[in-house]
Amino acid sequence: MIDTAPATLKIPPVIATAHLRGHEAAALLEAFPPRSNPASWPATEETRDDVLKRLSLPAFAASQELAQRARLVGARLMLEWLESFPGDTWQARWDASPASSAYDGWPTETISWWRRHGRKPYTAALRSGLLALVCADVIRPGLHWIAVNQSRYLRVSVEAARDPDGFARLKAALPSDEWSRRPGPDALKAIARIVAALGGGVDDITVGDILALLLATPGKGTEAVRLAYTWLRNRGQFPPDAPATLHNLTSRAGQVDVARLVDRYHLQCQPIRDLLVDYLNERRPSLDYNSLKSLSANLVGLFWADLERHHPGIDSLQLSPEVRDGWKARVVEKTVRRRQPDGTVAEVTTPRISAPGVKLAVRAFYLDLAEWSLEEPERWGRWAAPSPLTEADCDGKKAEKQQKARSGQRTRERLPVLPVLVRTANQRLADAKVRLDAVNAAAPGSTVTVLGETFTIPRTRRRSDPGHVYDANGRRRNIAAEEKQAFIAWSTIEILRHTGIRIEELMEIGHHSIISYTLPSTGEVVPLLQIAPSKTDKERLLLINPELADVLSRIISRLRGPDGTITAVHYYDLNEQVWNPPMPILYQWSVSGENRAISVRSVRDALAVTLKESGIVDKSGNPLTFQPHDFRRIFITDAILNGLPPHIAQVIAGHDNLNTTMGYAAIYPSDTIEAHKAFIARRRSLRPAEEYRAVTPEEWEEFLGHFERRKLALGECGRAYGTDCAHEHACVRCPVLIVSPAERERLVEIRDNLGDRIAEAEREGWLGEIEGLQVSRTGAEEKLAQLDAQSARKREAVHLGIPAFPEVVARTSTIDTLQESL
Repeated sequence: MIDTAPATLKIPPVIATAHLRGHEAAALLEAFPPRSNPASWPATEETRDDVLKRLSLPAFAASQELAQRARLVGARLMLEWLESFPGDTWQARWDASPASSAYDGWPTETISWWRRHGRKPYTAALRSGLLALVCADVIRPGLHWIAVNQSRYLRVSVEAARDPDGFARLKAALPSDEWSRRPGPDALKAIARIVAALGGGVDDITVGDILALLLATPGKGTEAVRLAYTWLRNRGQFPPDAPATLHNLTSRAGQVDVARLVDRYHLQCQPIRDLLVDYLNERRPSLDYNSLKSLSANLVGLFWADLERHHPGIDSLQLSPEVRDGWKARVVEKTVRRRQPDGTVAEVTTPRISAPGVKLAVRAFYLDLAEWSLEEPERWGRWAAPSPLTEADCDGKKAEKQQKARSGQRTRERLPVLPVLVRTANQRLADAKVRLDAVNAAAPGSTVTVLGETFTIPRTRRRSDPGHVYDANGRRRNIAAEEKQAFIAWSTIEILRHTGIRIEELMEIGHHSIISYTLPSTGEVVPLLQIAPSKTDKERLLLINPELADVLSRIISRLRGPDGTITAVHYYDLNEQVWNPPMPILYQWSVSGENRAISVRSVRDALAVTLKESGIVDKSGNPLTFQPHDFRRIFITDAILNGLPPHIAQVIAGHDNLNTTMGYAAIYPSDTIEAHKAFIARRRSLRPAEEYRAVTPEEWEEFLGHFERRKLALGECGRAYGTDCAHEHACVRCPVLIVSPAERERLVEIRDNLGDRIAEAEREGWLGEIEGLQVSRTGAEEKLAQLDAQSARKREAVHLGIPAFPEVVARTSTIDTLQESL
């Protein structure tokens, strides 16, 4: 009689697991299925004596005699236990046993069986015996089983017994410090697991094998599996259409078809479901994937799925007044779960900001069906119905004004404190570099004190993490990672505030985006930054000022390899949810031996840390947050405030509509905008065309004289041509004063004099004078800080040996090639 115990845990199929982890993983497994084990193979058909005899050979023997004895004893016990289960092979008996699905608790079943037969084997012996059987290819437990059951001896044993030549070839193709440092040994262990679970050797591993192991591996072990995939792909083992990387595969959904987008909401009415799929497929060619997802969420999730929840059985687009009015009342609000001050979580109803967009999508849906029914009545005619929403229902002017007010308030709060954030980012980067240099120069096991902090260097420093140290409190810190994070925050702030580009455009800046353009008239070399197609699918060129050139130079200096090139990496477009082709993007770093694009989340985390250290707070005393898009609003607002024409700012920002640009200008008054637009329209309609003529020499001389009149004692006035002084010639207070570094001593004297005058006013009780003098002194101190920051950056750039700009640019351009690119 067979003595077995029922299996209590079943392993889900790999494909089902992939669907739970993301559509992209499921699609990849459908394209690259893992290998499956045959019903039988020679090693699993051997008799018990033959198996034990083979385990005594040198290829399977342990390095120590005691360990080898334990393996043989454990293997004999395992084989005797497996003989109590049905099957013609050892693999069939293993599959019939409860241990095949018991995961880490499988020895309990074996020990219970032996105790009932008067024996008391040890768990360690059973584990050693099973390891020997797996290495001898007698049993193949499966990827799920072997991924959960960790064995420190698996890699060495499988490597020696199953494919020593294959592992040797793999190691020879890699730098020694890559497979010997963390997570290199774990990646070799992942390869050994596949060999043990699916048979064959290293050269037989397929894309599907790695995918299946990745989905079966828990926790942080997936990092090693992804590195193993990179190794095998780089050696040309996988087909050309294999994915570039498996980084974050389990968290990416990937693009799915329209039917899957609609079926996310589990609609009950099949005809309406089919109509929505047909409608979205009709709209898909004119939409990007992100817009398609948004449209499906509005039409399916917020419209029809909501109607089915509140009106079960509804099957017509022709809505009654009660149904229509009920939906219109519900869509303007949403219910969210928020934590209360007492720690409990409660549901709170808040206004839905996107309600006008949802209404507009539903109205367009009805109007499209009505129009298409005239062109294709057999396809769309039966669905034509009156729209439940009028044009007035979709009026979003109020929402636009509210959005403009919120954006303006954010910009007005953040524009004045931007210099503080810039100084903090510079200081963090400088301090992080000093700490890293000191730690790298210290000997293992020593103690180093830098910037008031004491660090202890580990005695056995790993090559994979040379920046890991322990602080005075015993906490483990990664100084190298802190320096990377500080550099990311600094470079992001500098690039965004000097260009005003979007975050997705920042992440896609590549080495080839930097162009050296030669002016045909003077021969002067002008550096330009080419912004790749983004939301508007339009390329544009931005002039690189010296400060931005310094930032780009430092980024490129960090990324250049020994051959002077920047590694081309794949970048995952979160909006389109597709992989872009390999590009030498500037926002990349090396993680676990693999060059990866820096994620948007990492950029946001770096900004958050810098903001926290800056100590910037809002009017309520709460920490002030910065989003990457805030720098874009600040850039446009500051440019228009300093006299840049709005239509020029529109071109720089890459907006299709001037109203969008003016919506970003928080400090520009709305009535001034309307008056400006009315003046332009009136001038064009009333004035004769001959007034739009070439500038006369006298007018040009008067224009040039404007720049002569801008010269001041402290430097130059930066106000726009044709504008009057807005600060009544109080230049120290004026933000557009460009202070010359040569006049620093004069500015110091002015600041000290203001301090003396404030002290005099306090002694004499001239309270009306104190406030004005303090404002002037604050302005002088800010300008001194700006001068010092500029000087520090110049000194730092020279000290670091930053390459000249011709060495930084990836390509040069002439007037002909520039016109062709545009």
